[in-house]
Parts: sequence; C-alpha cells; structure tokens
Amino acid sequence: MMFHIDIAPHTLHFKQPAGTSRGVYRTRKTWLVKLSSPQKPGVVGVGECAPLPNLSCDDLPNYEQCLRQACQRFCETGVINHDELSSFPSIRFGLETALWQWQRDGHANLSQTPFARGEMGIPINGLVWMGTFEEMAMRIEEKLNQGFRCVKLKIGAIDFERELQLLRHIRSAFSSRQVELRVDANGAFAPAEALSKLEKLAALDLHSIEQPIAKGLWNEMADLCKRSPLPIALDEELIGINTLADKEELLDTIAPQYLVLKPSLHGGIRGTNEWISLAQNRQIGSWITSALESNVGLNAIAHLAAEVYGPQIAMPQGLGTGQLFTNNIDMPLQIKGDCLWFLPNS
Repeated sequence: MMFHIDIAPHTLHFKQPAGTSRGVYRTRKTWLVKLSSPQKPGVVGVGECAPLPNLSCDDLPNYEQCLRQACQRFCETGVINHDELSSFPSIRFGLETALWQWQRDGHANLSQTPFARGEMGIPINGLVWMGTFEEMAMRIEEKLNQGFRCVKLKIGAIDFERELQLLRHIRSAFSSRQVELRVDANGAFAPAEALSKLEKLAALDLHSIEQPIAKGLWNEMADLCKRSPLPIALDEELIGINTLADKEELLDTIAPQYLVLKPSLHGGIRGTNEWISLAQNRQIGSWITSALESNVGLNAIAHLAAEVYGPQIAMPQGLGTGQLFTNNIDMPLQIKGDCLWFLPNS
C-alpha cells in the first residue's frame, strides 16, 4: 500500500446562525483526511471533505462509507480516480488537498505565490447573512467599519422591498466606486418576477447577483442573462454538471456574465480549473469562494485562487469564512482590512 489515510469527522459550530434562503446553519459537519506514506516518514497532508446539506450533489446518507471506499482505493493505487469521483466533488477536493500538502512536504503554504510567501493578501468580500432588517443593517455597518470595499448580501428571506431599502441605505452613503455590492439570492426569485426584481436591483448600481432563480431552469436563466441590466453569476447551477460536454452546453446555453466557483461543490481543484478555462474562452468572468469549510479547506481554496488568478488579484474572492466558527482549526490565515493573508512564519 503506497499511502495511509486516517479519517476524522469534525463538527464545526457557528458563532451566530448563518441564514440563507434554504435555511439556517448552526453546525457544519466535515471530515478531515490525513494522508501519510512510508516514502516520506513524518510528512502528513491534510484535506477536508465537506458536502453542504441539501445542496451538494454528494450529500448522501452513506457519505462516510463512500469516503472510506474512495480513500481505500486511493491508498492502494496512489492515484486519484477523477472519473470515478466526478460525482463526489467534496471527496475529490479533500483528496486533492491532502495530496497537494503531502507533495509540499506537509507545509501549509501550498503554492509558490506571493500570497504563500506572505507578500500580498487576497482581496475578499465581507459576507452579510440573512436576518431581520435590523440584524442585516448592523452587520453591513460592521463590515464597512472593518474596511471592506466589497460587501455581499444574502437576500431572499425578508421582504424584497425591505432588502431594497437596505441597499439604498448603503448607496446613499457610499458610491459604487467606494463600495462594491454583490447580492446572492440562492435561487429565491420566481422566474416570472425575477426580471422586474433585477431591474430594481440594477438601479442601485450593484456588481452582480448570484443565482436569482432556481437551478435547472436553463432556458429561463438564459433569457434572464440576456435581458437583465444586472450581471448574473451562476453558482448552484453548476452543481452536478461534471462532464466537459455538459459544462460546455451549460455555458453556451445560458451565457452568464460570471461563475462563482466552490471547489467542494464544483468538481474539486481539477473541476474548478476546468470551469475557469471554459469560462475564459467565452469571456465569462469568475471568482472562487469557500463553501463553509474549516480553515483546512479555506487555506487550500485561497492558495488555489492565488495560483489561478495570478499575483495581482483584482476581483474580491469569497474567502472570508474563517471567522464564522467557535472551534475552527488553526491555520496561518488572517484577515487584515479587506484582504486574507497567509502568515508563513506563524
């Protein structure tokens, strides 16, 4: 056997309930895979496998059994079977990350980039979860006071007019040059009303909206992307689209303005790179975001973003989730202002 893997379940606890249009998260279950080999005594690579409940295509009742079987096959062959794991993006991502760190001799600085050397931070957006009007207003103020120049709001849970009121409040104090605003509807809008809502949101000079309607409605989404005055980013729409042919068909049919890529949901590291390449060939923008992983997954995603988008990342990434949990796993990551930094000497 070329490798050995230990699997350790870990439940993360949110400091505050995290509200989305699909429900409220209070805990988050993940599995840490710890990879070792006699080839490098004492070297361990750690990856995180973390499917999102009711969202990930590999959120299955027998998930842990599938994970153990995939790890066993990897240990026997020393190779990640990407075809076999195409329907298990979170398992693929965990194995890819563990192998990546093992190949880096166990070091947390996974890439050879200015970010990994602590020379530059990655710009990130401040995330405002759904809540009451008063809660969201307070959270927005906190993010702005912390120095964030890009704020992302989860919308779709309270009255739409109240959400517009919140956004108008920000725009009355900050222009789009001062603060970039993104919204994420998580598919909350009904197709028949989506365009009128997008027109109202566009009047507030927003950057984009993620997933305005439910996934799977390709024709309706394509029509929205064509007619909307507000750029549309696909997120949930990409989940479960695994083959190159299906990815090409989706992008050519819908023609979105942006993709929001989460390696745990969208094919792991290999799948994320494939989406980015296909998007670039079609002049579609993209950014990378975490999917509520612990700092283990967040660290890998940040280094991936640093590699993919180069030394000067202009577009804010969705990497500000490391402070959400009371019992996160220690990693040399720190948010300074509106950037995520890797601290190689800590």
